[in-house]
Amino acid sequence: MLCIQELPCRIVLPRGLRTSACRWVPDRYGERILMSSNFGRRNPLGEESLMSSARALARARSRNRNPIQGGSGCPIIVEGRRDLETLRALGFDGPIELVNRGWSQSRLIAHLHDQYGRRNPFDGGASVMLMMDWDRTGERLHDRLRVRMQSLDMSIDDSTRRVLMRSMAMKGSTVEGLKTHVNELNPLIDTVDPPPSRFL
Repeated sequence: MLCIQELPCRIVLPRGLRTSACRWVPDRYGERILMSSNFGRRNPLGEESLMSSARALARARSRNRNPIQGGSGCPIIVEGRRDLETLRALGFDGPIELVNRGWSQSRLIAHLHDQYGRRNPFDGGASVMLMMDWDRTGERLHDRLRVRMQSLDMSIDDSTRRVLMRSMAMKGSTVEGLKTHVNELNPLIDTVDPPPSRFL
């Protein structure tokens, strides 16, 4: 059972999680801790892979967020519309660019270079985040895009994809496949990266 107290961050109740869904329970040392009933359920991913996926997605969501809301506005590049819908369901509200839009790769890369440059102007980090699927087709597409972007001296962040490849490998090989785990991931992502509306 995963306790909120054990998370390596401050506690903020996730969006949609009412205090009635939480209860105080004694831990192994006799202390009282706040436990969400959602975390007591057995999840199909396993706690370690779920937490590492949630942390990686929270970092990506924070960078993707609009600079006015405290993010960097760093775009995420995904393969298709269903991947975009999955990220929106996970709370990503910043720019998301699609590879499959009917453009040639040369035109897409020229557009990304012109639109986002070599480095992110807000945090000095990577100008784009690549989040292709981790199946064979996604791997080839990822490698081609990465090489061509780096040849234009664009800085690329694919750390979220690498974490998802490891933690989600047994449960699917696509970004779209995360949609089946939205109910388990969203409260954990919101705990690490609270949505800005919570502070308004």
